[in-house]
Parts: sequence; structure tokens; C-alpha cells
Amino acid sequence: MATVSTGIVGGAGYTAGELLRILLNHPAADVSCIQSSSNNGQPVTSVHKDLIGETDLVFSDIDFDAVDVIFLCMGHGKSAEYLEKNDVPQRVKIIDLSHDFRLKREGNGFVYGLPELNREEIRTAKRIANPGCFATGIQLALLPLASAGLLTKEVHVHAITGSTGAGQSPSGTSHFSWRNSNVSVYKAFQHQHLGEICQSLAQLQGQFEQPLNFIPVRGNHTRGIFASVYTDFEGTVEEARELYQRYYEGHPFVHLSPVNPDLKQVVNTNKALLYLEKHDGKLLILSCTDNLLKGASGQAVQNMNLMFGLNETAGLNLKPVAF
Repeated sequence: MATVSTGIVGGAGYTAGELLRILLNHPAADVSCIQSSSNNGQPVTSVHKDLIGETDLVFSDIDFDAVDVIFLCMGHGKSAEYLEKNDVPQRVKIIDLSHDFRLKREGNGFVYGLPELNREEIRTAKRIANPGCFATGIQLALLPLASAGLLTKEVHVHAITGSTGAGQSPSGTSHFSWRNSNVSVYKAFQHQHLGEICQSLAQLQGQFEQPLNFIPVRGNHTRGIFASVYTDFEGTVEEARELYQRYYEGHPFVHLSPVNPDLKQVVNTNKALLYLEKHDGKLLILSCTDNLLKGASGQAVQNMNLMFGLNETAGLNLKPVAF
């Protein structure tokens, strides 16, 4: 198996730390360099202390001659700035974890990197826009319905996320004393991930124009997204399960759960668990994902595997926390 040489830009944050953890144990990847402007010259383990004993890497500039792919793990708006200031060679592939290139615009050469939607396009892509964490879980709950043209009424989403979804930089709403034993709603009906979700649904179901009512919630846990999604559905729950099983057949990380799931079944994994119930005329879809893995770094490695012709699951057979 050929080795893929990787570089990470913006190496001090949570997504970069999870990328490192996966790539250091990946059977076909080598971490060549990891850049952090605020930690240049320092050992990577001075920031990512969970990796003590696993790497001797030091934060340094990216050597484009030494890498096959770079992961951009910077804040929103920073990836576009980085690519404007740095002449990345055409042969170096790019996987961007920010919001900068997820929406289709003229001149945007990035493929939207949701494998359960665009797997074949990802295989031949040079540049990937990794989906957002909320967007991943919500889309996985709705793609089978959109593919069958069954999103004919408004969709309701209530989703709670862990504190790591806010990034590593401390803020008033990520401080332990505020977050612990607390929940709050934010960006109701106007979250930034709505654009990419609706874009993907329209890709499968023509001009999807139904309202998508999304209420994001800050949870008092560290990681994981639990989304409750419901919409009108005329069929039976058995018909819905058959539709979902057929859509996700061959997609290794999405699984239908026979029982009502919980977050700990997916935390620390690249899995998504979906669970279906029918209530009167409504189909309820529960979606569980780890915001830092399937919602970010794990999915980025899944995309890397596809781009380089590797086994899609390479490096991603991770055990959930579970207890």
C-alpha cells in the first residue's frame, strides 16, 4: 500500500488534533509537517498532550514538495486567505475543513465532501470542501428521502452539540462553569450550515424549496451531535427503513439502529447511527454523530482515502467510548 504524505495547516485546534491522532495510526499515511503560526518550533505534544509518546513532530511551515495532500484546519475565512497567499502546487490535493468553499459559486473548484452524496466525484477531486458537523448529521438523516423525491413538506430539526463544536479558543459559552449543567439555543432558524444542507437536498430533489426549521442547541457535554429530525411521510416505518437501507447500502459508516440510540455509541468513531419511527403522518429520524470525527476530521480522512484510492475505512475503524 502506497504511503500518502500529509500536511496540516492550523495545527493547534481540536480538528487538527483529531486528524493527527487518526493519521499517526493510519496504515497508509505519513504526517510530514504540521503548521501552527502561534506554536512554530514547539513540539506538537506541547499542545496535543494526548499524543505524548506517539509523535516527535515539531510545528513547522508546510513543505509543499514533501506532501501529497494538505488539510486546512483554520477558522472560517482563513482557508481562503491562506490559498490566496500561498501558491499550492497543482499536484498537492487540498481538504478544507472550514466553511469557505462548501457553497457552489462561480470559480469554486471544490467538491463538496460528503461521501454518502458525492463519493464518485470525491474519488477524482483535487480539492474537497469538508462538510460542517451539524450539516453532516442532518443531511444523513434526510438524503434517502430527498433521493426518492419525498421531501414534500417542511422539515423540522432540533439538534444538540457538544462544546468542542465551538472550537478550542475559549469563549463565554464554552467556559466550563457556564456550559456544565446547562443548555441553550443559538442561531435559531439561521445557522450557517443551512445553506450547504439545502444545497445537497436540492442536488437530489431538484429545486428543494421546503422550509428547513433548524433549532441548534449547545449541550453540556464535550463531543457528539444528537439530531431529531421529522417531516411528513405517507408510507410505513417499514417502507422508510427499506428506503434508508437501500440508500446506504455500500456506505460503511452509516448504520440503521434497531433501537433508540445514544451519543456514546458513536463518540470517538466515524460512524453515524440513524433510527426511524413513524408517528401519525410524521417520520422521525434520529441521527447520532461525533462532531469532531464524522463531523470533521474523520470524514476528512475518509475523503483522503477516496481521493488516493485507498480503502474507504482505512484508519477509521475506531471503537466508540460506549461507557
